[in-house]
Amino acid sequence: MEMQTAQPEVIVERQGGAIGRLRLNRPRALNSLNLAMIRAIDAALTEFERDPAIAAVLVTGEGDRGLCAGGDIRMIYESGRERPEEGAQFWREEFLVNSRIAAYGKPYVAIMDGIVMGGGVGISSHGSHRIVTEKTRFAMPETGIGYFTDVGATWLLPRAPGEFGTYLGLTGRDVSAAAAIYARLADSFVPSEKIDELIASLVGLPSSASAEDVSAAIRAVSGEAPASALLEHVGLIDRCFAFDTVEEILSALEGDGSDFARETLALLKTRSAISLKLTLSLLRAGRESATLNDCLEREYAGCVAMLSNPDFYEGVRAAVIDKDRNPKWSVGLDEVTPQMLARFGSYDGAPLFAGR
Repeated sequence: MEMQTAQPEVIVERQGGAIGRLRLNRPRALNSLNLAMIRAIDAALTEFERDPAIAAVLVTGEGDRGLCAGGDIRMIYESGRERPEEGAQFWREEFLVNSRIAAYGKPYVAIMDGIVMGGGVGISSHGSHRIVTEKTRFAMPETGIGYFTDVGATWLLPRAPGEFGTYLGLTGRDVSAAAAIYARLADSFVPSEKIDELIASLVGLPSSASAEDVSAAIRAVSGEAPASALLEHVGLIDRCFAFDTVEEILSALEGDGSDFARETLALLKTRSAISLKLTLSLLRAGRESATLNDCLEREYAGCVAMLSNPDFYEGVRAAVIDKDRNPKWSVGLDEVTPQMLARFGSYDGAPLFAGR
């Protein structure tokens, strides 16, 4: 019997005359990222960057469920208490790749079809050409697992119109293509039935292709995203999420009294209080930051501290391990002290971007 060779978790290919392609290949895990995948992506980006025949990079997810559902949070849950250095190393290398994607010297095309969450946002929304479809389900759901928005989202979300990014970061709600485009987290809508046509067009580009040639190939198959009901509420979101404390945001929602405000208030009350306060603080700091790397440095300090945060383990347990969807958070909103939050602001290791 002929033995079949297992495919790698990131399939790295040269396609046509100009495309370096990365295919995330853990479909049973919704292409969730582990450290080996992060390193494979980084190595491929180096290879493609140095190759003058490669005009653009194309990133897709294998399977029919999504690009990437995030980082391998189960691994961090299992190793975090006894081997915290493993989780810290994963986040360090992941964030460096996020930074690299944002500064990449060639067009970086991410097809965000299906589920795009957490770490999946990090390897797509920092790219130069970000494509969503009618199947896109986009989210930064971290407050629901006792964590906080990372992978540079504290840079991206504050740059959404009004307070829409604050809403996405605090609620963790998943949104469709139109809302992702509105939030400036994606650029173009391409119907899923035209994705193969788009890939064929990109693969057909010559090595001399420019960023404008890549954009033209996308425009040729793009259209208007289906309307999002969520965008009907941007006025309310801008009013109620404009405050700098979680308590004021909750009070504004309670005072509004609309069905949407009540639903949003109920959702926020299911989130970790520590996560809500930490996320809001980081989003506000991100709004004032000069660079993405400033935000990633700040996020990394929070990640290292997360490895000793009981809400993180409880949130992952409820969402991923036992799947009872009923986390028991360690403290309520009125019990979160400045001292609790301060420990997420520094770490003893080397800075992410020392000497860069």
